[in-house]
Amino acid sequence: MKLTGAQILMKVLEEEGVDTIFGFPGGAVIDIYDEFAKTDIKHVLVRHEQGAVHAADGYARAGNRVGVVLVTSGPGATNTVTGIASAYMDSIPLVIFTGQVPTHLIGNDAFQEVDIVGITRPCTKHNYLVKNTEDLAQVVKEAFYIARSGRPGPVLIDIPKDVAAKKINYTAPKKTCLKSYNPTYKPNMNQLNKAAKLIKDAKRPVIFAGGGVVLSNASKELTELAHKTRIPLTASLMGLGAFPGTDPLWLGMIGMHGTYRANMSTGDCDLIIAVGVRFDDRVTGKTEVFASQSKIIQIDIDPTSIQKNVPVTVPVVGDCKTTLEQLNKLLDKEDLGDLKKKRKNWLNQIEKWKSTKPLSYDQKDIIKPQYVVEKLYELTKGKAIITTEVGQNQMWAAQYYHFEKPNYFITSGGLGVMGFGLPAAIGAQMACPDKLVVDIAGDGSIQMNIQEMATAMQYGLPVKIVILNNQYLGMVRQWQELFYKKRYSATGMKHAPDFVKLAEAYGAVGLRATKPEEVEKVLKEGLSTHKTVIMEFVVEQEECVYPMVPAGAPITEMLLV
Repeated sequence: MKLTGAQILMKVLEEEGVDTIFGFPGGAVIDIYDEFAKTDIKHVLVRHEQGAVHAADGYARAGNRVGVVLVTSGPGATNTVTGIASAYMDSIPLVIFTGQVPTHLIGNDAFQEVDIVGITRPCTKHNYLVKNTEDLAQVVKEAFYIARSGRPGPVLIDIPKDVAAKKINYTAPKKTCLKSYNPTYKPNMNQLNKAAKLIKDAKRPVIFAGGGVVLSNASKELTELAHKTRIPLTASLMGLGAFPGTDPLWLGMIGMHGTYRANMSTGDCDLIIAVGVRFDDRVTGKTEVFASQSKIIQIDIDPTSIQKNVPVTVPVVGDCKTTLEQLNKLLDKEDLGDLKKKRKNWLNQIEKWKSTKPLSYDQKDIIKPQYVVEKLYELTKGKAIITTEVGQNQMWAAQYYHFEKPNYFITSGGLGVMGFGLPAAIGAQMACPDKLVVDIAGDGSIQMNIQEMATAMQYGLPVKIVILNNQYLGMVRQWQELFYKKRYSATGMKHAPDFVKLAEAYGAVGLRATKPEEVEKVLKEGLSTHKTVIMEFVVEQEECVYPMVPAGAPITEMLLV
C-alpha cells in the first residue's frame, strides 16, 4: 500500500485515538491539511498558534488525554513556544507537529525556515526532525508514548514539506520500545516501608499534594490515605482538586498566597508526605528554613525532581497512584487505632489557625473580586471547570473557588502565562461539551489572546469569561504598592476596550456589573446563556491578594492585610 507522508500521519493519528487537533495552516503543512477533509479527525482553527497550544493543553487536562497541535513552519512554529514551555513546566502531555521547509533547503535560510527543534529543545520532553518519510510512522508512535508516559510532557515533531508529500510503501510501525527510556512506576518497597513507619510515628504530619497526583489519577488513593491516617492536607496551585476542597482535613493552598493555616502547618509539622510535587519556590519561600522541624517523604515518578530543591528524608521514586495504592496497603496492616487521639492536639491547633486567620474581605460599596469568585462558586455549586489567566485573578480563583475533583482547575502554574485562560477554556469545552467551563480573567491578561473569541464563536462553544476589571496589571501593581512605595510604573490599564461591545463585535454576549448588587444577576444571566459570554465586573482597583509571603521570606511570615 503506497501512502504519502501526510496520509501516513493521518493513519497513525487515528490509530492513536486522536479525534481533535488544534492548529493553523500554512504552506509547509498544506499537504497535511489536504488530508484532513478525508478523515473524521476534527480540526479546530485557532486565531493564533499560541492559542492552539494552550487550547490543546486545556483539552488534555479536562479530557485526560494527549493534546495535539499542527502548525506551519517559521513564525507558525515559533508562535507555539510559549504554550510548549507552559506545558513543559506543568507536565502536560502534548504532541506538536510543525511544518518545515523541504529537507534539501534546511540550513539555507529558506523562506519561513527556523530551527524549531533547536529552539524547543530546552522546553520539550523530546523532539524530532523527520528526514525520511519511512521513519514518520514510528516517530509519531514514539512521540505519543513519550508524551503520555512517566512524567508527561510535550513532544515536538518537525516535518519537512517533502517528507509529507513523498509516497512510499507503508508498513505498520513496530511496537514502541525505547531502551534508554524506562520510567519507574512501582516504588521500592524498602523505601515505602520506611515511609509507612514515619507516617505511623508522626504527631504533627501534613500531606502536601501537587500536580503529579492529578496527572496520575491518584486523587482517590490520596483521599484514602488522608482519611485513614487522619492527616490534614494542603496542595500546590497545580494540585488543587486532588483532594476535596470542602473536606474537614483540607488546609487550603500552600505558598506565597496560601492560607494562613496551610503555611503555619507546614512550618510547625514534624512530617511532610509530599506527593507529586517539586517544591517550587512559590511554595517553599526561603528554602533554608522551609519545614525546618520536619522530616520529608517525597513521592514522584521523576527522580530528578526528588531532593532538587529541599533535602528529603525518604525519597520514593514511583507513579503517584501506584505508590499510594501500595502505601495504603502497608498501612492497612498497621494498628492505626490511636492516631485520632495522638493527633487531636495537632488538629485542634490547625482549627485555631483556621478560625483566627481565615481568608476574608470586606464587601462594601465597590465590588470586591473575591466576592465575584465566591458568588460564582455558589451559583455553579463548584461543578464548573475553571480555567484562569495569570495574576491576581488566578490567585483569587485558587483561594475562593473550592475544587472537589481533579481536572476542574486548569491554569498555567509553572510558567505563569498571561493569555492562557481563554484558549485553555476552549480546549476544555471541546473535551467536555456537556460541562460548564468558565475562564476567570483580568482585564490585562484577557487581552493577550482575546482573538480566540472568534474560535469559540466559530465552533459554537458556550465558554464563559469572567473579567475582574481593576484597570491595572493587578499583581505587578500590588508589588509596587507594597514594596516600591506605590510607584505604579507601567501598570495602569486605563485605556481598555469596552468588553461588552467587544463581545458583541464577535457575536457573543456581553454583560457588565458595576455595583455589588448587580453581581449575582449578571452571573446568573451569563451562566444560563448557552453561548460564549463575557461578564465584566468593575472591581476595587487597589485590592490586594492576601495572605502574601514577600519574596525571600519564610512562608510562615505572611502579610495578612
